[in-house]
Amino acid sequence: MAALAGLTLLGFVVAQPAFSFDDANKRRITSLEQLDQVRRDIALSEQQRQSLAQEIDALEKDRANINRELIETANRSRQLEARVGRTGLRLLELAGEEEEVRQSLAGRTELLSQVLGALQRLSRSPPPALLVTPEDALASVRSAILLGSVVPEVRAETVVLQTELAELTRIRTDIAAQQASLHQDLTSLVEEEERLTLLTNQKRDLANRARNELAEQSSQAAALSARATNLEELIASLEVEIAAVEEAAQAARQADAARREREAAQIEIAREEVSKPDFSDTGRIAPAVGFDQARGVLPIPVRGVVVARFGDIDTLGSAANGLSVATRVNATVISPADGWVVYSGPFRSYGQLLILNAGDGYHIVLSGMETINVDLGQFVLAGEPVGSMGARRIASSGAVDIGSARPVLYVEFRKDGEPIDPAPWWADTNS
Repeated sequence: MAALAGLTLLGFVVAQPAFSFDDANKRRITSLEQLDQVRRDIALSEQQRQSLAQEIDALEKDRANINRELIETANRSRQLEARVGRTGLRLLELAGEEEEVRQSLAGRTELLSQVLGALQRLSRSPPPALLVTPEDALASVRSAILLGSVVPEVRAETVVLQTELAELTRIRTDIAAQQASLHQDLTSLVEEEERLTLLTNQKRDLANRARNELAEQSSQAAALSARATNLEELIASLEVEIAAVEEAAQAARQADAARREREAAQIEIAREEVSKPDFSDTGRIAPAVGFDQARGVLPIPVRGVVVARFGDIDTLGSAANGLSVATRVNATVISPADGWVVYSGPFRSYGQLLILNAGDGYHIVLSGMETINVDLGQFVLAGEPVGSMGARRIASSGAVDIGSARPVLYVEFRKDGEPIDPAPWWADTNS
């Protein structure tokens, strides 16, 4: 409103030039006051920009902490998935042992019934004692011979029966313990997956808040420009803002150059010492190490069973261009390396497709997921959860026949557009 009032006053001066010095001086003072108000608004806008920069710095720290929590939670989830798999195999083994003992007991049922029947008949008509009825000595001797042949057999069968019953009891106790452990692990796994969801939502909320703050600041800057009373004031305000932006951009370029020099020095030191890359800085916005130097340290994106490797011949007679891993239902998928998201979304019949640019001409392709949690242009860290598998198998670019409908994740590494074997990059090839 002050700017509009200034324009009105200037127009009135042009239309009516015959004014006294005092009136002109008063209008000049009024214009100067309006100009001072605009300058104060510009200074306030500068303070707001500085405050926003500090808040963005705090958000970057929060983002680093959330990234660290995401990676740690994903690791715990993968460990629980491995334990659930081992417990399932142990329960299958115990079920087989229990069935063997049951069959052994069933095979002895008829013999034990015969022996117990003979003992019952003897109890109803026991042999006479020699001292009581010495005239029936022959019957007593026959009874003694019969008992002498039956009792050892009954004793041996009883020992075997006791042993097998004890083994059956032990197996059932072990099964109950394994089932309790499995239930506890599955409960913990559900909790970790819920934690992953909450952390992912929190990370998105922080990013949305920063974008909203930037949009609001841009709107305020536009309002300041609209309040300028004339072209000169507008140009002056723009020159001030341009100078501030140039200064900030120069400082940012200097800081970025210094950071790149530090990173280059760290990479060079890592190459000379042949040390393991450091992924502890979860606030980084560039790969921690060149992709060529990451050989032997990258994690496989998902827990499961490797059903096809690079170069394997599939059922159609074609060589596989990547790695295929059969996973559990709703398994968590992590990023195997640092990189930028260049594609995220559905692709034909392969489910959700994710492509990462790992730098130096390398790309990573992940397909077969049901959901993806990252956005186009986002920078993701090695070990950061990027999606999850579904409850059924989705068509993959490799013709894999594993005899079941379990979901399958397809992983492909590309160098300058050509598929390469990812095996040298994996830290642990046992899945």
